Amino acid sequence: MFPRRAPGHRLATAAVALGLLCSLNTSAWAGARDPAHGSARITRVPSAAGSETPLSGFAIRSTADVGDSAAAVSSPGYPAKGWYPAGPRSTVLAALLADGVYDDPFVSTNLQKIPKSLFQVPWWYRSDFTVADPAHRTYLDFSGVISAADVYVNGRQVATTADVTGAYTRHELDVTSLVKDGTNTVAFRIQPNNPNKNLTMGWLDWLQPPPDQNMGIVRDVLVRRGGPVALRDAHVVTKLAVPSLETADLTVKAQARNDSDAPVTAEVSGTVAGVTLTRSVELAAHQTRTVTFAPTDTPGLHLTSPKVWWPAGMGGQPLYDLDLTASVGGTASDTAHESFGIRDVRAPLNSDGARQYSINGRRLLIKGGGWSPDEFLRWDRAYVEDRLKYAVDLGLNAVRLEGHIEPDEFFDLADRLGVLTLPGWECCDKWEGQTNPGESGEKWTATDYRVAQASMAAEAARLRDHPSVVSFLIGSDAAPDATIEKNYLDALDAADWTVPVVPAASDKSTPQLGSSGMKMTGPYDWVPPGYWYAKREGGATGFNSETSAGPDIPTLDTLRRMMTPAELDTLWKNPDAKQYHRSPSATFGTLKVYDAALTGRYGAPKSLTDYVRKAQLAQYENVRAQYEAYERNQTDASKPSTGVVYWMFNSGWTSLHWQLMDRYLDQGGAYFGAKKANEPLHVQYSYDDRSVAVVNNRHTPVSGLTARATLFNPDGTQKYDRTVTGVSVQGDGAHSTALALPVSVSGLASTYLARLTLTDADGREVSRNVYWLSTRSDTLDWAKTDWWHTPTTGYADLTGLSSMAQVPVTATASTTEADGTSTTTVTVHNAGTGKTPSLLTDVHLVDANGRPVLPVRWSDNAVSLWPGESATLTATYRTADLHGSSPQVRVSGWNALERTVPAGAPEPSVPLSSR
Repeated sequence: MFPRRAPGHRLATAAVALGLLCSLNTSAWAGARDPAHGSARITRVPSAAGSETPLSGFAIRSTADVGDSAAAVSSPGYPAKGWYPAGPRSTVLAALLADGVYDDPFVSTNLQKIPKSLFQVPWWYRSDFTVADPAHRTYLDFSGVISAADVYVNGRQVATTADVTGAYTRHELDVTSLVKDGTNTVAFRIQPNNPNKNLTMGWLDWLQPPPDQNMGIVRDVLVRRGGPVALRDAHVVTKLAVPSLETADLTVKAQARNDSDAPVTAEVSGTVAGVTLTRSVELAAHQTRTVTFAPTDTPGLHLTSPKVWWPAGMGGQPLYDLDLTASVGGTASDTAHESFGIRDVRAPLNSDGARQYSINGRRLLIKGGGWSPDEFLRWDRAYVEDRLKYAVDLGLNAVRLEGHIEPDEFFDLADRLGVLTLPGWECCDKWEGQTNPGESGEKWTATDYRVAQASMAAEAARLRDHPSVVSFLIGSDAAPDATIEKNYLDALDAADWTVPVVPAASDKSTPQLGSSGMKMTGPYDWVPPGYWYAKREGGATGFNSETSAGPDIPTLDTLRRMMTPAELDTLWKNPDAKQYHRSPSATFGTLKVYDAALTGRYGAPKSLTDYVRKAQLAQYENVRAQYEAYERNQTDASKPSTGVVYWMFNSGWTSLHWQLMDRYLDQGGAYFGAKKANEPLHVQYSYDDRSVAVVNNRHTPVSGLTARATLFNPDGTQKYDRTVTGVSVQGDGAHSTALALPVSVSGLASTYLARLTLTDADGREVSRNVYWLSTRSDTLDWAKTDWWHTPTTGYADLTGLSSMAQVPVTATASTTEADGTSTTTVTVHNAGTGKTPSLLTDVHLVDANGRPVLPVRWSDNAVSLWPGESATLTATYRTADLHGSSPQVRVSGWNALERTVPAGAPEPSVPLSSR
């Protein structure tokens, strides 16, 4: 994740992870015990050919507390008294948290109090399942074991830790001979994990690591049933005609495997995209053959007018289905199903050596964020969907997964929502132990090479049909060496991988793939907004795979949930204090750099509330500038920007840095700064040359626009005003310069406001953007740039904002409800009688107790209103998240008097047809 460390620089700690998060729920399995002896509930497995039944949960216990033999533990009827219930995907600690063994680890330093010694020995995971017809073949199919496991079925060992190792390797165990009618038992003896020794996952300096190092099983364990012939590896290779998009060729592949001792003839039949498929396949005993359907032998697979998949904001997200059945003697033996999308992804290097993505023939700027699962890898589909919807709401088009590659449902959601994904292996631990000597990962053994290649093969087969997956990064800070690269590419080729493979997220190369076309130049800590406009270091040129101005202080509501009063007091008073909720890294352990900038630019905080309000302004302006700079430069003739990944999109716990929203999904300045910058049609100020540019992220060109720029002193006195008509701008990220603000304006205060507006040909305002600026620029010491930031030697003077008079902002709100979704409409109005605007007016949806209702998606927020101006905003959210309360609206802002008004109980909306 972090490049360019000086010799000896290491991250202070590392841990492990895979999967995703259960947000406010601790576990769907809390309390799910068999009343007789505390074991997990029994999974009933049907006999239907092709059925895949996930084990519904486990009972777990430390081997230090279990004296019985493996044969006894893994036998039906074993009395698992005192064992802890665990969900179907659960780390050890996640199960203990769900069972109430420890206090909320996201609060204060509770995580620190959990003893690590408990997780230095193996833990048992056992589960019972029933079958009614043992004559059918039965398989265990699983991945996501952290770090390794011995596997037993009905008292017999079926795999060892030498066989089952690595978080991503996939395993299919034929247990037909061991399965009996009635209750059966599967047991895993899970080994402790160390990400510097095992090819699993680590947390690096993202957060305080979990004391169990995420040991457990974090993906489903499937019980598969079938007949003599199994269908495996079914997938569809698509080839779209670009740029016409008028035709597409589909090639269907699957492996037919005869698991019996006699030769058979299997009929493989099915449908894809409305086309009927059928093929007779002769198989010798235990033979596997690849069955292929191509346009050359099945003309219907040459589609005309295919339904093309696009990222959100560029088009729709249609999906196709493949369904196959293998039959023997007229009886179904196995089935396979896959969903897929048709799209074309390319990412060549441009003339500057930067990687430039295009989809379906249209170039696009990758605008993303770094994705994090829950620290304890708890999976909650609704919570994941909420975050991906936030990405769409922010105008982002991608998330990068550096390791921690999520379960299948994550990519299903990304497919449906149109969010591009950039999965890849992580940095700095065992994954780069062979090639990154500056980090703590151990050198690879011969076994590690095999595990890594098997991991690549499993992930390639799992991800290849998802249209949202547009790359795989086989390296992060370091690129693999020639042997590792060849192993990865062989696995990808064997899986029919069709989208770009990138050598590294940093500026590294490999023998076959060549240059990565990416940069990892930081920053990771505070820099001023103007930094992003320099075409050097982390500035807006090329593809920056991970970067941000570091800390993102949450809202006051969230801070009070995650920290004690004493900790909050230290937060705003002591910049030198180590902040447990920032990072275990010595580099990022405090907020010293950030706090110095906050004080230097805005003035010393006077209270916790003042600290937080200044933080929201600082985060808004910085995140906005980062995305705006990359947006403006994307079509430049020289050194264009091609991609930017905000580090990070979210955090896996309650954090003080690297997040556009907090763990509870509350939104502050960082969120709304990103949302403003990524508007489809956007007017913006350029910190480098004072130009006012119009950026068009839509495909269609726009003309007849009017841009206006007005400058004000903090008291609202107007000092400059200019309007330019007839502005036009091409589409697909093009920009036009409407005007440039003068270098000097008579009577302008050292701190001033710039209001930019953009109206269309009909006079409707389509974009408004307000900046707080200074006649004194921030000064960067470029010569002392290191891997994590560029020092600032002089700060812009924004202290004049503190002189802004408080203004009354009134609000009226009403709420409607339909199909479980409520919409609250809020009109906020600056009722002041003077000239002073209300700067960054925030509207929060809260319940009757004043607690935020989350998640919520606002049409707009953090708006700035001049006297007499109003703005109407809408908030959309699940009615159930009110928990029976009536919604209220809390209005506050930089200089707005805080008030809370009722929003009315949700009323059913009336369809137009019945009005």
